[in-house]
Amino acid sequence: MFQDTKRPLAPWKLGVIAGAIGLTGFLGGMFIGRDVLPPPRVTLTDGTVLGYGEVQRIVDDVDFALFWEVWDQLKNDHVYGPASDKDLFYGALEGLVAGVGDPYTSFFDPVEATDFQTDLSGQFEGIGAEIGLRDGQVVIVAPLQDSPAQAAGVQSGDAILLIDDLDTYGMSIEDAVRNIRGPENTTVVLTVAREGADELIEIPIERGVIELSSVEWQIDEDGIATIQLYAFNQDTAARFNEAIVEILAQGADGIILDMRNNPGGFLDRAVTIVGEWVGNKTVVIERMEDGMLRELDAQGVARLAAIPTVVIVNGGSASATEIVAGALQDYNEAVVIGEQTFGKGSVQELRQLADGSALKITIAEWLTPQGRSINKEGITPDETVSFTDEDVAQGIDTQLERARTILLGD
Repeated sequence: MFQDTKRPLAPWKLGVIAGAIGLTGFLGGMFIGRDVLPPPRVTLTDGTVLGYGEVQRIVDDVDFALFWEVWDQLKNDHVYGPASDKDLFYGALEGLVAGVGDPYTSFFDPVEATDFQTDLSGQFEGIGAEIGLRDGQVVIVAPLQDSPAQAAGVQSGDAILLIDDLDTYGMSIEDAVRNIRGPENTTVVLTVAREGADELIEIPIERGVIELSSVEWQIDEDGIATIQLYAFNQDTAARFNEAIVEILAQGADGIILDMRNNPGGFLDRAVTIVGEWVGNKTVVIERMEDGMLRELDAQGVARLAAIPTVVIVNGGSASATEIVAGALQDYNEAVVIGEQTFGKGSVQELRQLADGSALKITIAEWLTPQGRSINKEGITPDETVSFTDEDVAQGIDTQLERARTILLGD
């Protein structure tokens, strides 16, 4: 899921981006006219000057004539008639982005960019499930709480083989999302492979309006506060603060932070939440593309530091969730129990483009405060607690019961 870092880019990075845009514009203009001879020098938009040799190297390495040959054939010979120049242009940009081989780096045309921003607001129409790619296969990271997907029986780790009759082999995350989503009260059928199942499973799901309340909480008669953190959305910081105020007012003796099947969300919300335990310490380290490390510190006042805490995670806990679990584990502020997390530890920025389109680009990987890699590794619980078939059949939440046992000292 997109991580909204809310920070300016470093000056050197702006220069590189500007340079790339300037060079692209130059090459596009040059080859539109089918002129294959580069000029003696090119001045990029950041003021960098490329000499003849560097421009010639780019031209020699990439046969742009082939691009225009394909463009012309699609315009003139495709059986369904000529596509618009804009459709071909956006399609080319999508292909350009796909060339980096990163499933979390994506190009959005203006309509898709608007839809993506709407998702981050916490309301959309669909089935309510976070999906990802694992070894090139579209998989369910987690169904959202009280969503149509959860009600239909979708589980974390399900590999989606078909969306209705559409094969997902080689499909991007964005294409999968577009095909799964749809208007309220319509149905989509997911055919999934599930670990332990002997046959493929067809799951019909009636789409609905997904409204995410990212934080819920309750305090029981033993003084144990259970906070369900379902996602890191726009309302998370405010809702979490409300929970803290009530927990402190009632004098809770222990906290269970339940982040099972939390697919992540805004990075700054994760940093804020960790600060409620660790104060102004480092929450996560970003490792940039050049190997540079950047520490992100919380600005909290550690209101929960004195309260014993247990964190529950599972295979559907991903992204910002793994940042929170990893930081609390590193600082010994919580006991982490449950199952190995998903391992989605990369940073994406959403960069708005001039025509309303957008580029979601991976710019870094995440490390815990002690330098442990999250990406593809995940967070290993201090204590592994799994469900048995008998537990599920009897409706027993083994992980939640174990968390209570730890806090009560039984």
